Amino acid sequence: MACLAIGMQAQTARRAMLPQNQPSANDPVIMTINGQNVLRSEFEYSYNKNNGEGVIDRKTVEEYIPLFVNYKLKVAAALDEQMDTLSSFVNEFITYRDQQIRPSFISDADVEARAREIYNETRKQVEASGGLFNCAHLFFRVQQNAPVELVNDRRARMDSIYNVLQSGNATFEELVAKYSEDPSNKEKGGELGWAQQGSFFPEFEKVALALKDGELSKPLQSPAGFHIIKMIGHRDMFPYDSVRKDIVQFIEARNLREDIINKKLQTEAEAAGNGTTPEQLVDQRAIDMQEADPELRNLIREYHDGLLFFEISNREVWEKAGNDEKALETYFLSHKKQYTWDEPRFKGMVYHVKDKATEKAVKKSVKKLPFEEWKETLRTTFNSDSVIRIRVELGRFKAGDNKWVDNKAFKKAVTPDKNETYPIENVFGRVLKAPENYLDVRAQVVADYQDYLEQQWVAQLRQRFSVDIKQDVVATVNNH
Repeated sequence: MACLAIGMQAQTARRAMLPQNQPSANDPVIMTINGQNVLRSEFEYSYNKNNGEGVIDRKTVEEYIPLFVNYKLKVAAALDEQMDTLSSFVNEFITYRDQQIRPSFISDADVEARAREIYNETRKQVEASGGLFNCAHLFFRVQQNAPVELVNDRRARMDSIYNVLQSGNATFEELVAKYSEDPSNKEKGGELGWAQQGSFFPEFEKVALALKDGELSKPLQSPAGFHIIKMIGHRDMFPYDSVRKDIVQFIEARNLREDIINKKLQTEAEAAGNGTTPEQLVDQRAIDMQEADPELRNLIREYHDGLLFFEISNREVWEKAGNDEKALETYFLSHKKQYTWDEPRFKGMVYHVKDKATEKAVKKSVKKLPFEEWKETLRTTFNSDSVIRIRVELGRFKAGDNKWVDNKAFKKAVTPDKNETYPIENVFGRVLKAPENYLDVRAQVVADYQDYLEQQWVAQLRQRFSVDIKQDVVATVNNH
């Protein structure tokens, strides 16, 4: 078990690695962060992607550098915490990376060869089953558990249609267009298309295969309903060239490309020997392709770093700001002056009840409770079962949000809509000129506290990790 765990850890670390950034005359180092080189091409990739046409707040190169450095510092922190060894990270990163790399193992010739294999397999099956046949049907749908009366009625109608066909007063195609209940082929004379034996219900197929070309069947019943079948024709398997396009579409639709890649990788791994695995072949191809293609290298690195950035930021900033209610309250009290409203808010509820006794009970139930407890108290006290005794809208309303609040709390000349089921309607709460606690402006406090944590964290990272920017290379960005 210990050996297995060590082997898995080694494989995880190896597979998650990125190729080393090797500087060259055409791609020099633009900065070094925590001893790791960042090439000019990576910076240009990030800068151009985030400052292209259509970006509202476009930055100059000099303005973008500190943002990029902060990003890379967070990535360095994640690497320092070994987040790149977590199985969740490795699995997600390798899945994405392999999506970029695996297609290089398949060629048009491989797809063509698989298409021919599928064709030859299908042709053998068709020949063994007696070839292809094409028939049409006039169809009445009948569910298997339908009442006997309905089944008999549908059978009688189908018999009547068959008699019309026998009389020659209408063609099969005319009656299909008028009466058939199969919308997939009704406009095509009921034609079902070329098929091989085993494609339809046995009850249907037994009758169809006994027909000669152009011959009609008597009405028959299958698990789907009633049919009259017309045999259109028989033939051998179609030539490959005539069905090649459909087979290739089938390969794409069923994601058979992945099967082709897997088989090819397995074959190449066995040929390589020395215990080589398909995964190792993909890993090496990933390194080779990234070294040859800077655009691909930067795309994969962006995803790699982005995952780490998200994980470390979530832990250090977003989760803290979103879940630490005590810290949010403390931050609000320390910055209370910056939280104001441009107009008053009504903090309370609009209630709709059926009688005066319920109205009195509603007010009494929440009168001494914190506002945040009102919702659950009202639900468990009055609407805990299937009987809805009250309807309530809770919130912090400004003028214009609710007509009842406008009329009752803000004394505006508006007429609220009445509810006949709950004839007693009013508001209960207070009008506030400014937030009285952080919960009144929680979303804003969370955002501000996130910014605060972010600034503190970045300041720590800049002291913790070294940053060396090559200004002479910065001057060449997008100009070399």
